[in-house]
Amino acid sequence: MALTKDKKQVVVTEVVDALTKSKMTVVAKYQGTTVKAIQQLRRDARENGTSLRVVKNRLVVKALQNVDTLKGVDTGALKGQLLYAFNENDEVAPAQALATFAKLNPTIEFVGAISADGKFLNADEVKALATLPGKEQLIAQVVATLLSPVNDVTNALSGNLHALLDGIEAKAN
Repeated sequence: MALTKDKKQVVVTEVVDALTKSKMTVVAKYQGTTVKAIQQLRRDARENGTSLRVVKNRLVVKALQNVDTLKGVDTGALKGQLLYAFNENDEVAPAQALATFAKLNPTIEFVGAISADGKFLNADEVKALATLPGKEQLIAQVVATLLSPVNDVTNALSGNLHALLDGIEAKAN
């Protein structure tokens, strides 16, 4: 059933909102994927804060024209049956969610991504992005790196303290 002009405008407004809030919007082909698989992908993606939408490409192009920072985005690759993955908190999460799902369902294929600052990344760049650790994992790695010298000093001091106590105990006996 075709959308009325008013409903199309509502969809464009929703997509504008999603595009402006999203740090990275990943675009993927889903032709040949079953409805059940798409539903599972939506559930899996929701776990890391990613939302998926299937929207007509013309409406996405209109939405891009309505966002000042995204007006210059190359829309030449937006052809065919596409789904759009949005995430407000993490640039890597949508790419990771789709890449993880694509391992089991090869019908999902990256087309590209639209960054918050208006750059269009190609499929190879998105695949590389999907291999990066997520924001939370990077923060944990930085904290572990920062704590490493503290742990080393603590271990060294406790080792010397044990040796000193062992020496005192040996003298006492």
